[in-house]
Amino acid sequence: MRQALAPLLFDDEDPAAAEPLRSSVVAPAQRSPSAQRKALTKLTADGTPVHSFQTLISDLATLARNRILPNTRDPVAFDLVTTPTPLQQRAFDLLGVNYRM
Repeated sequence: MRQALAPLLFDDEDPAAAEPLRSSVVAPAQRSPSAQRKALTKLTADGTPVHSFQTLISDLATLARNRILPNTRDPVAFDLVTTPTPLQQRAFDLLGVNYRM
């Protein structure tokens, strides 16, 4: 899941690009140039704010399905589903999830 969401997170989405930056196999791993750019600018490649995994999950947790029962003579209950924000929709697209509660 984290790997699929890496474009939205501070996680390095291209560790192979960082491999040539290591001086030896025992040297500490280096971050790829794209990960360094994300950490410096705090923006993704498409210009949206970068998230930690926890903040992204917190943002996704704001989606809801509300059961509505109108106060009428013959009420018919229905569900009202919140619309995902562009960030939430991007996360669902990266995960391959069709959001329908």
